[in-house]
Amino acid sequence: MLIVLTGIDGSGKTTAAQALARDRGALLLSNYAGRRRMSLFADRSGLRFPARLADAVETTVRTVNVLVSHARAKNYGGLVVMDRHLFCQLALRQAKGLPRGRFLPYLLRMLPKPDMVVHLVVDPEQALRRVLARGTDTESLEELRSLDAAYRSLPEYEDFLKIDASGTPDEVLAALSQLVEVHAAGRPVLTASPR
Repeated sequence: MLIVLTGIDGSGKTTAAQALARDRGALLLSNYAGRRRMSLFADRSGLRFPARLADAVETTVRTVNVLVSHARAKNYGGLVVMDRHLFCQLALRQAKGLPRGRFLPYLLRMLPKPDMVVHLVVDPEQALRRVLARGTDTESLEELRSLDAAYRSLPEYEDFLKIDASGTPDEVLAALSQLVEVHAAGRPVLTASPR
């Protein structure tokens, strides 16, 4: 079973993915784009990457990570949890006002379809507090709101399962575990959208 977690920065994707993998003995695969490192470099150096250049670098890094992750998942017999996916890059593009393009949607059609794409829903204000508390990168409320709106505008978003990620990590893990159990039992997986 392949589960992909998406959500805005500060929604708790990595925390939830790590907890679910630990709790279920799953293979955890991370599909980062190098965005945080580029942001930190830009803050330290004072250099700002043009949006299209930043997207080209992020898309390349993310695509390579996703392809490697799918190759690893193919040879794994149990539950696979992916922290982020190409959906995240499409949302970032949308948030930056860049075109969706053809390559990423094509790649999404060609790759094995996840059993579940679970979107962690959290208010941008709460997400910002989490980002600031971890102190490893910077985001603005405007950027988080834009990314939240971008995810919601994706054509794929309608098929995402949504869970409320505003609670504690244990509450989010319980919600994720329930989805896994329902799917494993062969029952239809339905979630009421938190928003």
